[in-house]
Amino acid sequence: MKRFAFTPRPATTQPRRERASLLERWRQREEVIGELPVRSGGTEYRFQHFGISSEPQGVDQALLAVVLTILSWSVIMVYSASIALADNPRFGEISNEFFLVRHAMSIGVAFVVAMTVFQIPMNVWRRCAPWFLGVTVLLLVVVLIPGLGISVNGARRWLPMGIMRFQPSELAKLAVVIYTADYMVRRMNIREQFIRAVLPIGVTVGIIGMLLLAEPDMGAFVVVGVIAVGILFLGGVSIRGFLLMMLLLGLAFIGIIGSSEWRRDRIFAYLNPWADEHVLGKGYQLTHSLIAIGRGEVTGVGLGGSVEKLHWLPEAHTDFLLAVIGEEFGLLGVGLLIFLFFWLTRRIMTIGRQAVLLDRVFSGLVAQGIGIWIGFQTFINMGVNLGALPTKGLTLPLMSFGGSAMLLNLIAIAVVLRVDYENRILKRGGRV
Repeated sequence: MKRFAFTPRPATTQPRRERASLLERWRQREEVIGELPVRSGGTEYRFQHFGISSEPQGVDQALLAVVLTILSWSVIMVYSASIALADNPRFGEISNEFFLVRHAMSIGVAFVVAMTVFQIPMNVWRRCAPWFLGVTVLLLVVVLIPGLGISVNGARRWLPMGIMRFQPSELAKLAVVIYTADYMVRRMNIREQFIRAVLPIGVTVGIIGMLLLAEPDMGAFVVVGVIAVGILFLGGVSIRGFLLMMLLLGLAFIGIIGSSEWRRDRIFAYLNPWADEHVLGKGYQLTHSLIAIGRGEVTGVGLGGSVEKLHWLPEAHTDFLLAVIGEEFGLLGVGLLIFLFFWLTRRIMTIGRQAVLLDRVFSGLVAQGIGIWIGFQTFINMGVNLGALPTKGLTLPLMSFGGSAMLLNLIAIAVVLRVDYENRILKRGGRV
């Protein structure tokens, strides 16, 4: 189908940068087949011959394919890493497929919820941002109430939700993304004034951080803090303000570690996990993770061939799933997984940048905040498994066993796909 447009526009009065921007957007929206410029009296008339672009208005197929690839791999690896746990008296009498079934159910439920979330327009997220944050803070308080919150290994992080245990700290990551993005759009006029721009977000993150540390869950606090600082920087806070925020955040983490003996012990164990006082204590997980990855060498010992998952490496199906991947698939498998997460993070950030260029700053900051979340948490988890960072209780996004984490990860991906969907509509000249 073809159409013709006769478009008058000034040839000399329109700024060059604006003309270039408009032309780029027009080329994204439609394919220009031919163009004949005619100048008369300082006005340029262009007789343009267009063909309607065949680009679909659906979701990003490549992004969806990568997510499905990671999820499929996660099902295989969770089964492989947990198959021997049926012999562990800690879990009672369970079948070899217990964690496989629960992981598959978590993905199924998360997919249904994510499909529903995809239908929510981004302007609805923006209107509900303060309420969303308020509900999250309320849940973080409720989980600390004895009798309501579930305590596991000394940490009170879960709420009973029927078929699954819900972890409010996972919801806090998405809530901080949505609220901080909305805050930056509302306070765009004072973003150069560091104190006025940053102080309210600092107070908000501080309140959430205190609740997370009370569980305790320092790993989630680190992720929340980095998300907030990242969005503030992308939203326009000056480089001086950004460096100051990073300094304050670093000093806060140092203070938290210094005030806790068991956190200091973790740091010392990380520095020398093979020492006699650490190898059977705080350094136990790290040493066995390194043994697993070392056994894998370049090509791995083969799927199902891991020895460390046989009751040697604790939490092999959750926090240390990468170690099992390294043992069974070797350097090649770990390298492939790193590439998939790098591509995924980069693509999410690109979608956010496209939204900002289309003057949808809130949507762009939300997508980029989710990219920071997934990318940074992946970096931390992989660094811990490889011995590059101190041990933290953070799962590998979209891979590790855990219903709450999987649910919020797929919800976050659905929000990104919604941003991309609305970008495509705008590029076609529609409205959202």
